[in-house]
Amino acid sequence: MPHHARHAPSAPSPSPVKDRSPCAKAQHQRRHARFVHGNIMRHVITMAGTGAIGLMAVFFVDLLNFFYISHLHDPTLTAAIAFATSLGFVQVAVSLGMSIGLGANTGRLIGACRHFRARRHASAFLVLMLVVTTALGVTTALLAHPLLVLLGARGEALKHASHFMYITSPALPLVCLGMALSSLLRAVGDAGRAMRVTLTGAACTVIIDPILIFGFHLGLEGAAISTVLSRCVISLSGFLNLRGHDMLERPRLKIIPHASRDIGSIALPAIGTNMATPIGNLIVTHAMSRFGLEAVSGQAVVDRMVPVAFAFVFALTGSVGPIMAQNLGACLPQRVQETFLAALKLTALCVGLDWLFFALGEPLILHLFHVQGDAVGLVKLFCHWAVASYMFVGLLFVSNTAFNNLGHPLYSTMFNWARATIGTIPFVAIGVHYGPRGVMVGQALGVTLIGSCALITALTVIRRLPQRPQRPTRKSHTKRKAH
Repeated sequence: MPHHARHAPSAPSPSPVKDRSPCAKAQHQRRHARFVHGNIMRHVITMAGTGAIGLMAVFFVDLLNFFYISHLHDPTLTAAIAFATSLGFVQVAVSLGMSIGLGANTGRLIGACRHFRARRHASAFLVLMLVVTTALGVTTALLAHPLLVLLGARGEALKHASHFMYITSPALPLVCLGMALSSLLRAVGDAGRAMRVTLTGAACTVIIDPILIFGFHLGLEGAAISTVLSRCVISLSGFLNLRGHDMLERPRLKIIPHASRDIGSIALPAIGTNMATPIGNLIVTHAMSRFGLEAVSGQAVVDRMVPVAFAFVFALTGSVGPIMAQNLGACLPQRVQETFLAALKLTALCVGLDWLFFALGEPLILHLFHVQGDAVGLVKLFCHWAVASYMFVGLLFVSNTAFNNLGHPLYSTMFNWARATIGTIPFVAIGVHYGPRGVMVGQALGVTLIGSCALITALTVIRRLPQRPQRPTRKSHTKRKAH
C-alpha cells in the first residue's frame, strides 16, 4: 500500500509511544483495513466478482449433479435430489449464518485496527462452529426419513432422498469450516484466495461426479459421495489459502464464551435470517408435491439454475459485508452508503442481463434437462416472467447485509422471516388453486412486497449512521491554547 494511503498528509509523525498502539503495530505489520481507502465501486466489483466466480463454481456443480441425474431418465431420482437438497439448504443456512457473524465481527475489528483481537476471537469461534454443525449434521441424518415425509416425499423418491441425506449430512462440519475460512479471507480483503477455496471444491466434484455416477453406476449415491469429498477439499483449501494472513492461532477455551457472545450477537440473527429462505423453499416444495413428481422436478430445475445465474447477486451479500464493516469500524458512514448504492446498481444490472438470457435460452433449457409434463409450464413461466422477481430478492439480500454489518441484525431476521411467512404462505395458498404455475406466481409476488419494504428500511438505517467527528483544525487548536 502506498505511504500516503497509510498516513494522512495532515497527521503528525507518530511518536515512539504511539507506535506501540495496536493500530500502529497493525500498520507496521502491513495488516491494513483495505476498504477504507480507494474507489468503492471497484472494491464492490472486485469482491463480488471473485465471490461470484466461487459461488458459481459451487452451484454449477450442484446444477451439474442434477443434470447428470436427469440423464438417468428416472423421475424418482430427480425428485429425490430436489427433496434432499431442499432439506440440506436448511443445514447450510446455519453454517452461512455463523460465517456471516464471523466475517462481520472480524471485518469490524480489522477496520478498527484490532487485528490481534480479531484473530483470537476467530480461532475460538471456529471451535463452537464445529461443535454446533456436527450435532446438527448427525441429528439431521438420524431424522432424515420422517423429515422428508413431512416435506412430501413418497415411495422410491423418499428412499433415495433418505439415503442421500445419510451420506451427506454428517459431513456438514466440513462445508461449514470451509465457509468460515473463506469468510475470514473476505474479511481481510483477500477476495482472490476466498474464491480459490470454493473453486478447488468445485473442480474436485466436476472430476469425480461423472466417474461415480456413470463410471461406477452409483447414481444418486455417487453424487452424495462426490459431495462429501468436495467438502473435504474445500475445508483443506481454506486452511491453505488463509496461511500468511495470521488470522488463526491455537484456540483458547477461556476465550470461547467471550468470542461467542460478540460474534453470536450477529451470528444468531444471521442464522435466523438465513433459515427463513430454505424454510420458505420447503413450503413451496411441499405445495409443488401435490401436483406430482413432474412439478417437483420442474421446481428443482429452476432452483438449480437460479444460484448459478444469480451468483453475482448472491455474492454481493457476502462481499459487501466486509466493506461496510471496515468503513463502519473506521467511522466512515458516507462510504458505507456508497457501498450500499453500488450494490443496488450492480443487482439491477445483473437481473436485467439474466432476464434476457433466460428468455432467449428457454428452449435450450427444456431440452438439456429433459423437462416434461407440468414442469414445462413452470420453466417457461420462470424464464419469461418470474425471473424478474429476483430483483427484489437481490434488494432483500443486500439490505440484510447492511442490517447484519451495521448493528441491526434483527431487522434482517425479521424481513427474511416475513418473506418465508406472510410473503409466502398466503400467496402460495392462493396460488395452489391455480396449479403449479400459481404457486410460482404467488412466491414471486410475496418477495416483491418484502424486498421493497426491506430496501426502504435499509436506506433509513444508513442515513441515521453517526457521522465521523471532525478533527480540530490547527487554527482552532491555537485559539483554545491561547484561552
